[in-house]
Amino acid sequence: MRNKIHKAIIPVAGMGTRFLPATKAQPKEMLPIVDKPIIQYIVEEAVSAGIEEIIFVTAIGKRAIEDHFDRNFELEYRLEQKKKEAELKMIRGLGNLAKFAFVRQQKPLGDGHAVLAAAHFIGEDEAVAVLFGDDIINSGKPAIGQLMEIFAKYGDPVVATERVPRQNVSKYGIVGSVQLDEKTWEIKSFIEKPSAEEAPSDLAAVGRYIITPEIINILKNQKPGKDGEIRLAGAFSSRLSAGRPVYGCQFEGKRYDCGDKLQFVIAQIEMGLEHPEMNEGLKKYLERFNG
Repeated sequence: MRNKIHKAIIPVAGMGTRFLPATKAQPKEMLPIVDKPIIQYIVEEAVSAGIEEIIFVTAIGKRAIEDHFDRNFELEYRLEQKKKEAELKMIRGLGNLAKFAFVRQQKPLGDGHAVLAAAHFIGEDEAVAVLFGDDIINSGKPAIGQLMEIFAKYGDPVVATERVPRQNVSKYGIVGSVQLDEKTWEIKSFIEKPSAEEAPSDLAAVGRYIITPEIINILKNQKPGKDGEIRLAGAFSSRLSAGRPVYGCQFEGKRYDCGDKLQFVIAQIEMGLEHPEMNEGLKKYLERFNG
């Protein structure tokens, strides 16, 4: 198996019902954080880590994502006529970030099923990165790149992990693990959405994975769970049951779950405070609420 990862799968087939009516006519992944859509932050993270090819797993109503990373000749012409060179360069650069492919997930049958929809783009001997479309991770070092470093060392699947409050463990896949170094864990168990009493730890799997051909093969033969869905968590559990290793990466950086309304607003504020065009003005505005 090749240890260098060149491709990423980004599942974006979810309906975004928590953001209705804003997502009635546009994908939730196209909602902006300051001046860029959520999906662009995720693509830029992958590209910064060395990813060259990105496969989006889409559904009906997601055409805007494809358009965002395609050329818009009319817009380019107008920008060129108005001598807006910086904006023109930025817009033209979107389509050159990576090679893009799009594939439909025909039914919403789980994150594992979404990965399988893109499997024919992945070679039989190559691992692939998976980044979910809800999570922005703001870090000086790309979060998926941190997982790729652990994969390069061990050659086994890697899961991004983050500590969550005990009362929230039922929202996540929770891992039981043994710490190997400051940010690396060897995962011993993987439980999808346990109760606080059942959870083996407070370490949750969140939005970033490196999966190997073996995981894809497990998914191909995996039966749907009680909810009728095929889950990556089930594939990791099957691998662990067979005595095969899976590693966790407690990444550096701040994660924003942009599928959650409060986290979406927090991301707007905190990332706005880092934006060179608005940081000072936003700071002054927020000072009005201090005391």
